[in-house]
Amino acid sequence: MRDQYESPLNSRYASDEMQRLFSPDMRYSTWRKLWVSLARAEHALGLPVSQEQVDELAAHTSDIDYDVVAKREAEVRHDVMAHVYAYGLVCPKAAGIIHLGATSCYVTDNADLIILRDALVSIRNSIYAVLHALSGFAERTKAIPTVGYTHFQSAQPVTIGRRACLWLQDLWLDVDEIEDTLAAIRFLGCRGATGTEASFVSLFGGDTGKIDVLNQRIASDFGFERCYDVSGQTYPRKLDSRVLNALSSVAQSAYKFGDDLRLLQHDGILSEPFESKQIGSSAMAYKQNPMRSERICSLSRFVIASSLNAPLTASTQWLERTLDDSANRRLSLPEAFLATDAVLRLMANICGGIIVHEKANAKILGDALPFLATENLLMAAVKRGGNRQALHEIIRTHSLAAKERLSSGEGNDLAERLGADSAFPLSREEVLQELDPARHIGRSIEQTDRFLASHPVPQSTPLQEIMV
Repeated sequence: MRDQYESPLNSRYASDEMQRLFSPDMRYSTWRKLWVSLARAEHALGLPVSQEQVDELAAHTSDIDYDVVAKREAEVRHDVMAHVYAYGLVCPKAAGIIHLGATSCYVTDNADLIILRDALVSIRNSIYAVLHALSGFAERTKAIPTVGYTHFQSAQPVTIGRRACLWLQDLWLDVDEIEDTLAAIRFLGCRGATGTEASFVSLFGGDTGKIDVLNQRIASDFGFERCYDVSGQTYPRKLDSRVLNALSSVAQSAYKFGDDLRLLQHDGILSEPFESKQIGSSAMAYKQNPMRSERICSLSRFVIASSLNAPLTASTQWLERTLDDSANRRLSLPEAFLATDAVLRLMANICGGIIVHEKANAKILGDALPFLATENLLMAAVKRGGNRQALHEIIRTHSLAAKERLSSGEGNDLAERLGADSAFPLSREEVLQELDPARHIGRSIEQTDRFLASHPVPQSTPLQEIMV
């Protein structure tokens, strides 16, 4: 509907896959699958649940009548019980055993754990797609010298591919953090109103071993190897902090990449892809703005800011349970994932088509390199028997004159000035030889080769194209 707010995360940015993971169908069909798993385990462990009832529940995990749910929730003001009611209408034989022994958090929290795990896997796989594209770029450009920058001032040269390894390393660190977070996720299980499993102590007549088997069976159905050792009514909300911190880490890496590219596009060294019919500005027709990189930075800032929600929530959970987490989590968790997903798709799009402006890069390097090489020139001149202090003054004087010439729009003539100065013991040819960029990039090529060899990228599915 065009007369109501629509989240840009859905309409413009996030992929179909991530939207599906946080969709009502995914959430509520997962609730139903959790009820099926609970009933199956209860049947296997001797509670009054028949196989016929389990089969009936299993046959109706996806045919959710949302109109019935909405009408019922308006009456009872309880979303889980509204879904229990709607499920019971299509499963009349099993209606009486749905949710047996469970509390609302059995379905809400376990479903969240399943979705968060699967969404983290999706994010990790999206990072792999970016790493694949960016690694290819680093390999192709590992030997192209470029000006290094510290404080955004010209510094010792690097290579373009070597700089890309800085971006790659950040993303690999994010993969490590996501893997650690995935390894930390545990299942809640069916733990009761305060986590004591009291209802199942009653249902199983005090046979607590069956309660452990029940939780293990359900956890295994959804791919979890272990449950939290203890819990309140919910799983520990500190996990949400860990999840959003991992997404924030990805966003920080993406922001630096986007910012760096914007700076380099301004200088004319690199630029993001620009389609033949793309419009850069509604007023200035000549413009080719780095809008993908700007969007990466904008969405990344949203993710970084959103990550504060989880620790604020985790730190204020009273005793065994309070409900002031619910509304916040409904917003902060899905939206952080949707935004991070969009950021990575933008990065993959850029990294698959970064444009290197080699002539402009060479000119910028050529203008800067004589200044950057002056220490080397000074040492070479001293080796020829010159006085270090006197040579330093010669270089300083000619450097200032060359800078003045550069500021007037002419090229850097420092090498010519030094070569023509009889008091400077190196010839013009020797000075120019010292200005070979390959003499100043250190181990850039070797480091790039070593990094890429030690970080092979797993095969990944190409990312869905979005509006970029």
